[in-house]
Amino acid sequence: MTTSSYAILALLDLKPWTGYELTQQAYRSLRYAWPKSERLLYSEPKKLVELGYATTHQETSGKRTRNVYEITNEGRAALQEWTTTRTQAPRIEIEALLRLLFADSGSKADLGRALDELEADIGEHHQAIVELMASYLDGGHPFPERTHLSVLFATFQIEMFKTIERWIEFARDEINEWPATQSLGMTPRTEALTRALAQDRSPLSR
Repeated sequence: MTTSSYAILALLDLKPWTGYELTQQAYRSLRYAWPKSERLLYSEPKKLVELGYATTHQETSGKRTRNVYEITNEGRAALQEWTTTRTQAPRIEIEALLRLLFADSGSKADLGRALDELEADIGEHHQAIVELMASYLDGGHPFPERTHLSVLFATFQIEMFKTIERWIEFARDEINEWPATQSLGMTPRTEALTRALAQDRSPLSR
């Protein structure tokens, strides 16, 4: 069982789903914390059935037959056990940061483009969460009894997006002062930033 397996099991604990519904709900609810490919998500329910943690039955919708997955008592026990285990260390994957780290292989324009793209992507995610919260106020939460959990989750996401947006603005200001991305080393400005970080002070709070 992987973390993705338990995430799908947790969704099944909410209600029975078809494979398609489960994948769509996983995309909506998990993509900001545990993004995985649709192919992987489609395979997880079958794995849970094999383990006895879920059952499946067929339903007819029009001319189509759909597999519906439902959690078992064994699945609920496994899910509860998972909540007591040690969590994995967090991982951050942002390609724009990787481009920054190796920006001396390209130009300032290349790096600027990477930041622009990051800003656009983060802005889209940020707005999506804001709109989702607005829908909750209009009774749009599909599981209203879980709103307290969703809102705490959304708070983390929005604060993270705001921090990234502030960092992008800060990074742009710094990069604009560079003559190029290569061979600058420990400039007076870089030294000042390094000292602030060594004292656990945020350069973004200036």
